[in-house]
Amino acid sequence: MRLCTILSGGKPAVGVKLGDGKVIDLSKQMPRGPKSVAEILVGGKKVQQAVLKSCAKPKAGATVSEKSAKYLAPIPNPGKILCIGLNYRKHAEETGSPIPEYPVVFCRFNNTLTPHKGKMPVPSHSPQLDWEAELAVVIGKKCRNVPKEKALSVIGGYACFNDGSVRDWQRKSGGQFTLGKNFDGTGGFGPDIVTPDELPPGGAPLRIMTRVNGKVMQDSNTDDLIFDVPTLVHELSKVMTLEPGDVIITGTPSGVAMARKPQPWLKAGDVCEIEIEKIGVLSNTIVKGA
Repeated sequence: MRLCTILSGGKPAVGVKLGDGKVIDLSKQMPRGPKSVAEILVGGKKVQQAVLKSCAKPKAGATVSEKSAKYLAPIPNPGKILCIGLNYRKHAEETGSPIPEYPVVFCRFNNTLTPHKGKMPVPSHSPQLDWEAELAVVIGKKCRNVPKEKALSVIGGYACFNDGSVRDWQRKSGGQFTLGKNFDGTGGFGPDIVTPDELPPGGAPLRIMTRVNGKVMQDSNTDDLIFDVPTLVHELSKVMTLEPGDVIITGTPSGVAMARKPQPWLKAGDVCEIEIEKIGVLSNTIVKGA
């Protein structure tokens, strides 16, 4: 199942995609149905089957084309956005960092999210905006202390994420990631959440890429993660309760701008695309920011 959040009449609404180039506006198709993507993920197969059944025959005026849909982040206000650093071996190597023996964890906040087709700003305080293609994992069940062998059962879906990083600010405090990862609008997210039944277990193996103005800058596979998805859910849930709609950003492969010579930082006018096999393409236009 493929779900998104769109603007409908100026308000967020669930969008359901059935593979025909159209988005079904669930607020019009199923007015008494789920009001958010997270609600559908929590409801599991029962709710998802009910939504699919309702959408089998779209009502007049309940669809919009994928090209003209006005996207929001698929989970507009996640309770937690937990990010994993240096989770591909070659990326750790290209940055001159040691290979982690335990997941490197930092947080993003909701002010950083920008949707598919949204504008990603280069902050006025730094030109060093970098791309990072990442697999996003969306939690579908409230959980704590999840055994690794049961970790996949709490996942509601997967999505594309661009962990836009302002590199000099990332290094200002001796390697603390928080500032460099939380400039407004630098976290591309979307367009869709794809439920686990449509993907390989744990979202791997899947090809993951970044293109800037059509040029491939990152090209790897999610099965190269140092700490796979079950491990991340297991370890994070030891520390905190994971709630439906929480997002885990799993790390980026090699090929970032910071590691290149010269360093081709994202600049106003660029188009940055993140593509993950079987999940989709997230596209953001880079603009001059505040």
